[in-house]
Amino acid sequence: MPHIRQYEAHDHDSLYEVCLRTGANGDDATGLYQVPTILGEVYVGPYLEFHPDLSWVIDNDGTASGYVLGAPDTKAFESRCESEWWPQLRERYPLGSFAPDSLDEEVVGDIHVPPRADQRVAAAYPAHLHIDLAPEVQGLRLGGALISVLLDTLTARGVAGVHLGVATANTRALGFYQHLGFAVLSHDESGTTMGKLLPPT
Repeated sequence: MPHIRQYEAHDHDSLYEVCLRTGANGDDATGLYQVPTILGEVYVGPYLEFHPDLSWVIDNDGTASGYVLGAPDTKAFESRCESEWWPQLRERYPLGSFAPDSLDEEVVGDIHVPPRADQRVAAAYPAHLHIDLAPEVQGLRLGGALISVLLDTLTARGVAGVHLGVATANTRALGFYQHLGFAVLSHDESGTTMGKLLPPT
């Protein structure tokens, strides 16, 4: 039976694959990118490198088929990415590496000018998370359990709150987070930021 466990180093490539398989607003993005690992390098890699202790997976018969990844201090995480993660990727993927209208080049743009959390959001909800589940482990109520494990750990560490970003078009994800007690903090056509305050210890 699929179950939750801590991330292990051998899960690395599987988590990159899950990121790609859910990379089109929750749907499969396989075949949409020239470099299949580019999404994982942006949205998974730095969390596994800097916060493996806040990374959990859904083990499906030995294969990691879902994950939740967290950073307890978003501003510190952004600073560390700027000094230790983005430089190598900027060297590997200079601006103009792909066709201007390609999805790969869109990600390259984010590598060179990474999105930054709103200062007010990061002050009230300093942690943030990413979660993705491959289709074969969706509908098993493991997503909520994954987030609960992370939130319990952040609470035990005295973190005041957590936020996340989700594509506004991904209405299924918006409903999922609202069910878990996340509130909409900001909203526009492309993205929605949601947050949840954590109980004091």
